Amino acid sequence: MIIGIDDTDSNDGMCTTYLGALLLDELQAYGTVETLPLLIRLNPTIPYKTRGNAAVALKIRTDCPEKIRAHVVSRIEELAHMECEKTNPGTVFILEKDYERLSPVLKSFLEKAIRDVIEIKEAKNLILEFGISSKGFKNGRGLIGALAACGAMLNLETWDHTFEHLAYRQKESWGTPREVEKESFFEADRKTYPGTWDTVDIKNRLVVCVPHSADPVLFGIRGENPAIVTEAAALIRAEPVERFAVYRTNQGTDMHLLSVSSIAYIQDMHSYRLEGVVSGTPRTISGGHVIFPIRDKEGNEIDCAAFEPTKNFRLLIRKLRPGDRVALSGSVSSGTLNIEKIEVKAIASLYKEENPECPNCGKHMKSSGQVQGFRCKKCGTHAASKLTCEVKRDLTTGLYEVPPCARRHLAKPLVREQKSDLNIHPAR
Repeated sequence: MIIGIDDTDSNDGMCTTYLGALLLDELQAYGTVETLPLLIRLNPTIPYKTRGNAAVALKIRTDCPEKIRAHVVSRIEELAHMECEKTNPGTVFILEKDYERLSPVLKSFLEKAIRDVIEIKEAKNLILEFGISSKGFKNGRGLIGALAACGAMLNLETWDHTFEHLAYRQKESWGTPREVEKESFFEADRKTYPGTWDTVDIKNRLVVCVPHSADPVLFGIRGENPAIVTEAAALIRAEPVERFAVYRTNQGTDMHLLSVSSIAYIQDMHSYRLEGVVSGTPRTISGGHVIFPIRDKEGNEIDCAAFEPTKNFRLLIRKLRPGDRVALSGSVSSGTLNIEKIEVKAIASLYKEENPECPNCGKHMKSSGQVQGFRCKKCGTHAASKLTCEVKRDLTTGLYEVPPCARRHLAKPLVREQKSDLNIHPAR
């Protein structure tokens, strides 16, 4: 059977992946775990999410599904932060006899949950229509993620995936500052990159795989396969670990992005790939955010933003000028695209006028007065007018990304790109 679970955490603590790791151990009393658990990130723009908007799925071979169902429900009741208004758990149970029947239905549901907006009613109607065993708590919003995670488990071969080694704190340490040796994360990165990524942010000297909230996670190492993330985790020096789990996940895959042919079709709470021409000089607004507009072939415009947390990425964005052709990836909120990656496809030629140079000494001539041309004071040479010359641009074409400290869970890091024809600039 497959078990999907979502929305057991809150902004003040707990973590659905911790519950998944706990159940991985406990459910072996009722059967055998068949494959790695799944951690599925859903639409990152949804306003109802608590923190990372992640659901989990487990696959167990068992002869006593009802005992498993009862155990899972009791654990959710015990550990979920029900007192939080935004915590609305849901769990779904799918038996093997229903795999083939539900696989295409839940595949579509998975894709919609990651790229679109789903109402609770839609999830409940699907459960009712197909007779899916489930349990919702409070308003049952977690049923959306639980169904999506089951859809991912039923369709493992159809989506790109990475892996994450998640280490969990001992319960008595929850809510206290994490005791980790910072340098050990940089050591792990040096020995395992590019097989792992987003462990640290080298340019900003930050450890980015250690959360700051009160949840049970001590750290999470992301990478290309289970062996490499486990190797990196073994190099970390930190406080004692209660348990760990290696999850297969859609993190770092760009699975949330939609292609769009016209800016006119863009909606809030969705994520896109789009192309356009820069139509205004980037400006820095209050808070250090950098904003600029792009225009598509139909004349539609949208503001694009490199927000302050993107740090040094903003230096690149400030170099853009009207006429540059770009392709962007990012999520849209309040009518503004939050940039995750940018491909500078073509750089516009810029020109300026300047005083002519003296052909003898090479110095710039001075104006001789209105409509009197220019004269070199040293050599006495003359010129009739200013010269138009091309401005040298401090920008090269290629694919750029925000630094690891600003990367969203689903954004595909450039270290994973296989496009050899592109000039790729991975952020380190």
